[in-house]
Amino acid sequence: MPHRELVVRTAQGAVRGRQLDDHSVFLGIPYAAPPVGAGRFAAPRPHAPWEGVRDATEPGPTAPQGPRRFGSMDMAAYFGPGWVRGADYLTVNVWTPGSTRPGAPVMVFVHGGGFVAGSNRSSLYDGSRFARDGVVLVTVNYRLGIPGFLDLPGAPRNRGLLDVLEALRWVRQNIGVFGGDPENVTLFGQSAGATMTGAILADPAAEGLVKRSIIQSGSGRGAFTSEQASRVTTAAAEALGVAPHSEAFAEVSDERLVEVMSDLSGIDLRTMTDSDPLLGLSPFSIVLARQPADVVADGQGADVDLLIGTNAEEGHLYLAPFGTLSTSTTADAEATAALFHPDPAGCARTFRRSRPRATSGELRSALMSEALFVAGSRSLADAHAAHPGSRTFRYEFAWRSPALGGELGAAHTVELPFVFDVTDQPDLQGPDSLLGSGKPPAELAARMHTAWISFAATGNPGWTPYDRPHRQIMRIAETWEVGQEQRPEHSPAAS
Repeated sequence: MPHRELVVRTAQGAVRGRQLDDHSVFLGIPYAAPPVGAGRFAAPRPHAPWEGVRDATEPGPTAPQGPRRFGSMDMAAYFGPGWVRGADYLTVNVWTPGSTRPGAPVMVFVHGGGFVAGSNRSSLYDGSRFARDGVVLVTVNYRLGIPGFLDLPGAPRNRGLLDVLEALRWVRQNIGVFGGDPENVTLFGQSAGATMTGAILADPAAEGLVKRSIIQSGSGRGAFTSEQASRVTTAAAEALGVAPHSEAFAEVSDERLVEVMSDLSGIDLRTMTDSDPLLGLSPFSIVLARQPADVVADGQGADVDLLIGTNAEEGHLYLAPFGTLSTSTTADAEATAALFHPDPAGCARTFRRSRPRATSGELRSALMSEALFVAGSRSLADAHAAHPGSRTFRYEFAWRSPALGGELGAAHTVELPFVFDVTDQPDLQGPDSLLGSGKPPAELAARMHTAWISFAATGNPGWTPYDRPHRQIMRIAETWEVGQEQRPEHSPAAS
């Protein structure tokens, strides 16, 4: 598509983007100073102003990270190019509508990747369809892994989360020159990005920065406790042979910090009082004294409209690509239940009663889904909806991808191409790719994409709000249907 250059002046300096027929795009605009040396373990700082016009026509660098693989699954569209080196990686990409009229709704997306991988360069997060449809779309890079989330004495907690808050401040200050309305900002995220979005909903520091939130497959109970985080810190310090303090870690290269990540897998984070909210899938999460759902229950974030949901078969992503969806046994399902429930056999039996035809692998997947995403999303929705005047909406995405011989189904991440309306991307299609072979339903993408935009613009995605007595939930597939949520008796976060 032919393009022209377009220059916009931000508070830090001018940037040159690309102007296409129906939208413009600006790539790699820094919202904070490069996190180098000891700065990797400090709070984000404002970026120094620049002279002249900064080029924003090509993608920028990404946060240090190792390769991320999912068995036989091709997840390149999700994880992106991995580590693209360069210090100035705390950046945003901005897509703007072709119209120059000001006041467009703004949507700010926070990517997933287990707090250790991903970037705003992933092809899934192409914001051109949002811009085409009148939204200013912003995607955010943030610090990952040890620099982003290791809980270190001498360093502020949750530095990756602080990065996203700094990006929101940048949006507040600058988005008007891109045609966006700084008073109408929707923060949305998926997986780790969704859990961070929930934490920001519960954070007083975000007041005035966000009007609406969308949480896709996250958890309002996904934070580590200090005790859990300290186990990861101890293991990282031992693996590196340094003291568990920010000053010592500041002397370690990015390469070594990425390299040591393999030594942190498999740490048992269960304690006397808490299970591991990530079931051992990642050694990193946000670290909080109280879970976001509990803070929201007290009233924080009640004035922020909330759209929250999960996929019908989240756990399939962690089993099908590794061949274990078809080979799991009842014992495997109970072992999964034991990761989060004191009576694993009873928990598995309860889930079995509601799924009498499920295979052992499907039962195991359902247990993973409940522990990782569903229970914590339900808890956060209940906490938010309990406050008079709050607006809460829930969904379940149930379209089944035919990938991996039909085993992938409505797994974790499968909703993303529909939200971004990019189901036509070639790297999403194929027997081992996210959408499988064949043509995914374009009308589903159009409708889901439109619902997300409607929520961002008006606070209503187009269905009945959620409340605790009725528990309305929109089930999204090739047909859409509002139903009532069925709650399991044995849940890691029953409420």
